[in-house]
Amino acid sequence: MTTQSRSTTPAWPKLRVEDWGPTRQTLHMWTQVVGKVRLAHAPLLNHWWQVPLYVSPRGLTTSSIPYGTRIFDIEFDFIEHRLVIRTDDGASRHVALEPKPVAQFYTEVMHALEELDLPTQISASPNEVDPAIPFEQNYDDASYDAEAAHLFWRQLVQADRVINEFRAHFIGKVSPVHFFWGAFDLACTRFSGRTAPTHPGGAPNCGDWVMEEGYSRELSSCGFWPGGGDEGAFYAYAYPEPQGFADYPIKPEGAFFSKQEGEFLLPYEKVRTAADPDKTLMEFLHTTYSAAADLADWDRAALEQEPTRWDHLRR
Repeated sequence: MTTQSRSTTPAWPKLRVEDWGPTRQTLHMWTQVVGKVRLAHAPLLNHWWQVPLYVSPRGLTTSSIPYGTRIFDIEFDFIEHRLVIRTDDGASRHVALEPKPVAQFYTEVMHALEELDLPTQISASPNEVDPAIPFEQNYDDASYDAEAAHLFWRQLVQADRVINEFRAHFIGKVSPVHFFWGAFDLACTRFSGRTAPTHPGGAPNCGDWVMEEGYSRELSSCGFWPGGGDEGAFYAYAYPEPQGFADYPIKPEGAFFSKQEGEFLLPYEKVRTAADPDKTLMEFLHTTYSAAADLADWDRAALEQEPTRWDHLRR
């Protein structure tokens, strides 16, 4: 796929979950390899905010990673379909994104880092999945559909854009909009400012202490997961979940509370096919946040602000 394809790709593209399962699984493992490189070097931030990836104009990026007195970054380029590693001295290496086993991708990434004088050791097994095949032993996941990867990135571009607009309404503690490679989802989390009960953990192949740090404060979280439903789904949940949360009236039509997942869901296709996709998604984000904030008695007056408050002076 070339850069010219953007003109023929809908802003909210269709990508059926069943049509790219093997590619999604392989790409999930590849993002874990890259994410763990960032984890190996970046200093700890609250709730593991130093480890995710971010939506970029070409794909997904680590942003700058410290390495002693140097910095580098790694980007999945879903336009030219290559992994690009760049350093602050102008050097770079590329790893082709094409059908290949996770074991080969892992070896090529580690070799590229060594060539750039950035040798790195990581915990070389995936997290939050079962089974957790060590990267260098994984020859099962070896698919890469370039068209599907590109469409997935275009989904992320739209989700990231709208969720960032939603984020702008909150002036309390709020995470960036970031892509967590553990669960393979885009997420943004707002915090009330209060502590939360110790999280019970339970994620597969992931220490309970990881979840304890992630959920150490009362929160309302939302995001996009490309692996659920027919075309993926937007989600929202609260921790701890306040009484009555599942029964709180939310919008738009088609959104619902999943008892199985323990969260509100809005099928991606409901947004994609809406007359106004942005408005449809924003209704979901605002009403599910209200479910958490109202029922848990957050100080909304102190935590929220209109993002257009200075527009009359900025123009």
